[in-house]
Amino acid sequence: MTEIDAQKDVYLFLHGRMDLKEKAMKTLTANGFSSDKVIMALPNKVGSVGDYMAMLWMPPNPDHVKIQQITKVEEVEPEGMIGLWKGVSKDDVDTIQLE
Repeated sequence: MTEIDAQKDVYLFLHGRMDLKEKAMKTLTANGFSSDKVIMALPNKVGSVGDYMAMLWMPPNPDHVKIQQITKVEEVEPEGMIGLWKGVSKDDVDTIQLE
């Protein structure tokens, strides 16, 4: 896994799979993420450049977590469920199998 900056926030996207929240948290912490830095992603609040996004992938039946790092945040009009995240650019960092 790529070196993760443990001081950065990690925004967790469950894509409606609240039943997998605990499993996702265990997977993230087992792979170096600090549980106190994991934030449930909301459409009205985005992260900052350098923060991470962790998404259960691929909906609707995810089998891994896609880790991305935020590279740019632009001001946008919120759109649907994506909300303000529409203006976030990111790079893929890693994938982790759900444990």
